[in-house]
Amino acid sequence: MSEQNLEKVLEALLFASDKPLTMPKLKDALGVDADTIRNALEQLKQYYIAADRSIELKEIAEGYQIGTKPDYSVWISKLYKKIQDKIRGASMETLAIIVYKQPITKAEIEAIRGVDSDGVIKTLMEKSLVRIKGRKDAPGRPLLYGTTDEFLIRFGLKDLHSLPPLKEFTEKDIDFGNEENILPVEEVSAEAAAETAGETAGAPQETIAETGQDLTPETRQGAQIEDKEIKG
Repeated sequence: MSEQNLEKVLEALLFASDKPLTMPKLKDALGVDADTIRNALEQLKQYYIAADRSIELKEIAEGYQIGTKPDYSVWISKLYKKIQDKIRGASMETLAIIVYKQPITKAEIEAIRGVDSDGVIKTLMEKSLVRIKGRKDAPGRPLLYGTTDEFLIRFGLKDLHSLPPLKEFTEKDIDFGNEENILPVEEVSAEAAAETAGETAGAPQETIAETGQDLTPETRQGAQIEDKEIKG
């Protein structure tokens, strides 16, 4: 397959997909090595930039996706006339804590917020922004919460390392890459979600367990994180 044809095929695959396509999926579909695919994706990305198109190729949720530029969101909203699903107040506060402190227990979230967070966590899970990632290696083995791929997609982020720094948190707090002392544990069952109430904080969070798969996204275009809102 020529490089020009590869770009066209990639464009077709990305256009047809309702979620970001990861490199393994692209390799399986095309039978081409990763470096060749990356070069073709970069050429396609530069083509959109040079042509000043209303669409762009972005790296989102550790994959690739074609989407409209934020500048045109107002027109798209008029087309679909969908009620915006915004996150504000307690939900935004709780989401920010989970984003920058994950994996984190409910008790630890409440210790930061100073109020009960059962309902807010449930709402964020219903929106597919937060999921149960495992259990903490501590007395009572409380559930640990973290963000999903849907969160990355809606906020247009490549991965958690792409998060903007916040003055409230230090580099030590934002330590997503630390995989030391991770414990292998059994898969968290659906029934475990009911245990979100009444959990207690335990030992320090250096030892964690991560399990489960991110929920499948149902929407393609995400709002930028600076807007502090989520469009469903």
